Amino acid sequence: MNDGDLVPIEVAYAAPREQVILKLDVRKGTTLADAIAQSGILGRFPEIDLDDGSNRVGVWSRVARLDDTVGEGDRIEIYRPLIADPKEVRRQRAAQTQKK
Repeated sequence: MNDGDLVPIEVAYAAPREQVILKLDVRKGTTLADAIAQSGILGRFPEIDLDDGSNRVGVWSRVARLDDTVGEGDRIEIYRPLIADPKEVRRQRAAQTQKK
C-alpha cells in the first residue's frame, strides 16, 4: 500500500466532560464504521454503542450511515443520544412563560 491510498480524516466525540478529535489516515473506501473502529475511540468511550442505534453518526454535521465511505478531510462525528425531546422542552418552557 502506498501513501496515495490513504486519506486523512478525523473522528470526533463530545462526552459531557471531555471532547476528543482524533486524527488518522485510513485507506480510500473505508466505511465510517471501520474508521471509527480504527480510531480506537470505542475503547476510550465504552458508552458509545453504534450497534443499537442510540449513537448516530455524521460527517461535518450531516447525518450519515455507518456503511458510507469516508472522503479526504472528513470529520466523522459521533452523536450522543438526546436526553429530552427538544420540541417537548420548548412546549414546557412556553407553558411556564404563559403561567407567569
